[in-house]
Amino acid sequence: MPQLLKALDALKFTVPTPIQHQSIPVALEGKDIVGIAQTGTGKTLAFGIPMIQRLGKSGKGLVVLPTRELALQVDEMLQKIGRAMGLQTVVLIGGASLYQQKMMLKRNPHIVIATPGRLLDHMRQRNVDVSDAHILVLDEADRMFDMGFMPQINEILKALPKERQTMLFSATMPPAIMQIAAQHMAMPVRIEVAPAGTSSHLVEQEIFIVKKDAKLSLFEKLLKEYHGTVLVFSRTKHGARKLCVNVRDMGHAVAEIHSDRSLIQRKEALAGFKSGKYRVLIATDIAARGIDVTGIELVLNFDLPDNSEDYVHRIGRTGRAGISGRAVSFAMPDQGSDIRDIERLIRKTLPVVKHEGADLYQGKVMSSSRSGFGRHTRSFGLQKSGFGGRGGFSGRRRR
Repeated sequence: MPQLLKALDALKFTVPTPIQHQSIPVALEGKDIVGIAQTGTGKTLAFGIPMIQRLGKSGKGLVVLPTRELALQVDEMLQKIGRAMGLQTVVLIGGASLYQQKMMLKRNPHIVIATPGRLLDHMRQRNVDVSDAHILVLDEADRMFDMGFMPQINEILKALPKERQTMLFSATMPPAIMQIAAQHMAMPVRIEVAPAGTSSHLVEQEIFIVKKDAKLSLFEKLLKEYHGTVLVFSRTKHGARKLCVNVRDMGHAVAEIHSDRSLIQRKEALAGFKSGKYRVLIATDIAARGIDVTGIELVLNFDLPDNSEDYVHRIGRTGRAGISGRAVSFAMPDQGSDIRDIERLIRKTLPVVKHEGADLYQGKVMSSSRSGFGRHTRSFGLQKSGFGGRGGFSGRRRR
């Protein structure tokens, strides 16, 4: 399709990533695909290019994914490569006008991009008929299952035509995904460009063992050491709100993304982070897979995630598009087992950053031969003042 190639060339998408290189030829043949790849590997184009090319002949497409931010970013990418060919899309997500979405559906778009809950709302109101969707994409499938969307996914699958192409993409391969592949896909081709759970080799990872009341001081030191954009993950929306106030008081431009923010607020925060208006963006895991910003210098896990799989998705926000990045995590002294879970998943020992005061917890945390703590350390070089002065290193799910 010359127009598609021209659009890709104009956007300088000239060399495919490994997941694109392996997926696109198979998808163009109409085969079902189970694609396993870490975040930031170009999965959107891996399904977007063959979808647009095949829909140019006949049929409709449906993309189902877990979060509003991810839906908007997939739509943005598909429009970039398909706009010149007259591609029409509609995004069905919560937080936006149901009526406006209904009006857009009446224009008979080629591709519907939706979160499961809002798609079902429209299906039940008979605003959208998915029985003519001949290409289905389940993007970030493991995240959808983690968020409890399995019943909605099953209901959507029942309404789709039996004769269709299904492409499922995921960073990990839990039993629920294998069940979907077995029951709802026709001899899918498994494409795995990295073992499930593998973290990017472009991301340098470090761990600080730190008490809760010392986290903020250490965070302030990190903001002085790094000068680029910083994405921070908080375990709760309450923590994100509080941290946003703290960072603003430090004198940094900061925004927050979590489930208490409206869609307009979340879009503005993400757009401002992309443009450089905000240096720091604070998010909960609900946004971990919807943040596609090139050049993030540092990802900070202010709190470790509830699930070790989310660690991979969080740090995958940096080290993208061939640009190296750094991921720093704060772990409290009693979280040794959580770090061991992460190490088992990513098949890597995480280096522990050691600095003044760290020896306060070596007996409790770092001496364990099972934990891996302390096997690789470096000096962070923090001065006592500002961090050690007040005790030094004394320092579920619906969000």
